Amino acid sequence: MVDVVNVGVNLDAFSHAISGIQALRSSVSRVFESLKDGMKNRETLEGREKQFISEFQDNLQAVNRDLNELERLSGLVGRPSESHPLHNSGLLSLDPVQDKTPLYSQLLQAYKWSNKLQYHAGLATSLLNQQSLKRSANQMGASAKRRPKVQPSTLVLPPQYVDDVISRIGRMFPDMTIELFRPNGTSAVLLVTLGKVLKGIVVMRSLFIDRTIVRGFNENVYSEDGKLDIWTKSQYQVFQKVTDHATTALLHYQLPQMPDVVVRSFMTWLRSYIKIFQSPCQRCGRFLQDGLPPTWRDFRTLEAFHDTCRM
Repeated sequence: MVDVVNVGVNLDAFSHAISGIQALRSSVSRVFESLKDGMKNRETLEGREKQFISEFQDNLQAVNRDLNELERLSGLVGRPSESHPLHNSGLLSLDPVQDKTPLYSQLLQAYKWSNKLQYHAGLATSLLNQQSLKRSANQMGASAKRRPKVQPSTLVLPPQYVDDVISRIGRMFPDMTIELFRPNGTSAVLLVTLGKVLKGIVVMRSLFIDRTIVRGFNENVYSEDGKLDIWTKSQYQVFQKVTDHATTALLHYQLPQMPDVVVRSFMTWLRSYIKIFQSPCQRCGRFLQDGLPPTWRDFRTLEAFHDTCRM
């Protein structure tokens, strides 16, 4: 009876397939040995040629027969099922190319790091519980009730103040044109044109930037209904990279107490792409890497780096 393990591999066919591989290797070796020996000594040249051709044809037929048998057995071996006891992560250790895809070793390292993090977090929790915090919730009970809650005022800034901030930022950069739209009431959408290099759409909520998408200068930024298209990605890979970096910049420039500073810092960072096709990488010195210019800009120095050189 055929033995099939729970991972979906036919062990009987697998064993026969290994034997088939060995037989194929032997038949191929016989072909090259016959070619190496050449025509054996015979009384006549015609007899030597006939014997050589006959042996060579027999060896080739043996190779063809063993190859067909191996292909037949490979179809019977089967593939591992998804219900592996270790799930998909257990199959990563079977990858023979560890240098190119060291996923299993990285997974083990992440598991060890997670255990260490949990251990140190437990130690920190025990130490903090031993301390008597003076400003605890229990000791602040009476005074906290008398103290009125301060409502955040930066979320409800008047549109006139937002327009004034955007206007001041536009005057700071002569090579950057900022157009302000309000398609949905008070929320502003900015169309930023940076020279003849790129166009960026900045969706804002009051003075907080929600999302940004960057396209090429020659790309259409309007949808069929005449409104700004805030969803379609750029057709150029370089500006797709810039969009991803701009999303990272939104997470970096965070100062809820001073949202105007955040917008000004982000616009200053975005303006650094004015020479995206003219600035070399500050690390490798090249203008192109994998067909792309340096698309990363340092958040502090605004220096240009390739995506792989910034690490």
